[in-house]
Amino acid sequence: DFGLARIFGGNQEEGCTKRVVGTYGYMSPEYAMDGQFSIKSDVYSFGILILEIITGQKNSTIYEESSNLVGHIWALWEKVEARGIVDTLMDAETY
Repeated sequence: DFGLARIFGGNQEEGCTKRVVGTYGYMSPEYAMDGQFSIKSDVYSFGILILEIITGQKNSTIYEESSNLVGHIWALWEKVEARGIVDTLMDAETY
């Protein structure tokens, strides 16, 4: 979830918590499972947002091969079908 970096001290780069809060689909796996957070956690959340914009789909959607958008995109990548992630409304002629 965005904003985890705000809870750091000025010279702190990472931390750990037992109280995990936020929107599950946007949390980095390290934070969601182990409570470990860093500035990278915000980068992960931003990446999810970018994937939602590119695909035109929400991260909470369930897919055949995966339970989330990241897994779905990874499966397409492994099948060398990464071009299939781009929303058809983002046609080059449209922009």
